[in-house]
Amino acid sequence: MEGMYLVTDQAACIHHPLETVVAKAVDAGVSCVQLREKTIDTRSFLDRALALKNILAPARVPLIINDRLDIALAAGAHGVHIGQSDMPYAHARKLLGPKAIIGLSVETWEDVVEAQDLDVDYIGVSPVFSTPTKTDTKEPWELEGLERIKGYSRHPLVAIGGLNQGNIAPVIQAGARSIAVVSAICSAPDPFAATRALCACFQ
Repeated sequence: MEGMYLVTDQAACIHHPLETVVAKAVDAGVSCVQLREKTIDTRSFLDRALALKNILAPARVPLIINDRLDIALAAGAHGVHIGQSDMPYAHARKLLGPKAIIGLSVETWEDVVEAQDLDVDYIGVSPVFSTPTKTDTKEPWELEGLERIKGYSRHPLVAIGGLNQGNIAPVIQAGARSIAVVSAICSAPDPFAATRALCACFQ
């Protein structure tokens, strides 16, 4: 897992429909898309997952589902991202199989230590900076926390939380292999240009 990682937020898509934002982000070089839906019903969630899978498939961009293993299985998604209060990793792996991508959020140092014994595909360092899109998380890790995790963890790090074009360069330098953003792409008037500018930070 590396490069730009788009996490969707329907409410943040203020200029374009979510599917349009995703299509433009994929065209501009985003490497992964996580579908996150906290308020819609199961059938609508599945319909959206299937629609995004069709958008992503030609570009071979993986679709990750936030939290919902049932949606991931039904849609044939590439994997799931789970938090500390979601289904435990061992059960998720058993249900999804060895080839599925499974990411795990870490919000405390104890989470980081526990993740060391898990064969997760990446850990989501959340949040790096304070962000209005994630109000139920612990204190931000900041760059010092990210560097500490990088020095300890055997897993690739995906940084998320308060990230944008203006602050991701030091986050990459601190050890993040991938940068996850929400509003920096979803709320952009031109999602293609916004994604291109973000991807350029990795060059």
